[in-house]
Amino acid sequence: MQLRYYMLDVFTEQAFTGNPLAVVLDADVLNTAQMQQIAREFNLSETVFIQTPTIENALSRLRIFTPAREMAFAGHPTIGSACLLSELGFAPQGEDERFVLEEGIGPVPVRVRRALGRPAYAELTAAQLPEFAPAPPDAVLAQILGLSVEDLGSNDERPRAVSCGLPFVLVPVRAPEVLAAIDLDVTAWRNALAGQWAQELYVYARGYEGELRARMFAPALGVAEDPATGSAAAALAGALATDSPIVEGRLQWMIHQGLEMGRPSQLHVAAERAGSVVTAVRVGGFAVRVADGLLTV
Repeated sequence: MQLRYYMLDVFTEQAFTGNPLAVVLDADVLNTAQMQQIAREFNLSETVFIQTPTIENALSRLRIFTPAREMAFAGHPTIGSACLLSELGFAPQGEDERFVLEEGIGPVPVRVRRALGRPAYAELTAAQLPEFAPAPPDAVLAQILGLSVEDLGSNDERPRAVSCGLPFVLVPVRAPEVLAAIDLDVTAWRNALAGQWAQELYVYARGYEGELRARMFAPALGVAEDPATGSAAAALAGALATDSPIVEGRLQWMIHQGLEMGRPSQLHVAAERAGSVVTAVRVGGFAVRVADGLLTV
């Protein structure tokens, strides 16, 4: 049996940067064990399997796997798959397309915009509004990251656990230069975070021109470091929007990730507030097709 697959670089307009993604089409014939085995073979942070949807009004069902396990929701697989389905003609065609993808978390609305001469751009709306929980003590997080306690925190922001579909420990640090100094202690991570509600670490700093800079570490997912993490970006946007004094309107940020890995990525994140409440969290980015082939199973 042979299945068509594509490889894309997501959250970038330039090939061989951003976050690599494998997408396998016509995957109804595969069982869960086979999909996990194939994801280990690709050995990317995530591999997507496109299947027939099981819910009404969804375009496709996405099964998303890291090398270690299946995910109910993930950002760069959603963005990359939406762009690919649009480019292959499987989605409604036009300059501004809207459809729904089915994921483990439920229906995920996406919007794809295409312009002549540029890669497709997709924006997802998180299926879940922000949920919060306390983070481990600063001293514990500093030990895990190989930093000093004084490096943690930015203005009034402190570490916390947040989810917009996938939980992360959000760790602000005082300056972008601190990100390059991180030296993850996996043993300390295992002792403090393994098995907790939020196990993955999203460390971020405010840049000098208004942008955000970030790194993401996910030992539990079999991902030492991820070059671009849409689900973490959604959690950060939800947290920042919750803190915002703005009562009504749309807030927007640009997150740069993957620089320390040589895979620069740009994530466009936004949140909407109405009556002092966060009503939507969105993550967007470009995706570039870099390869395709046949997978023999």
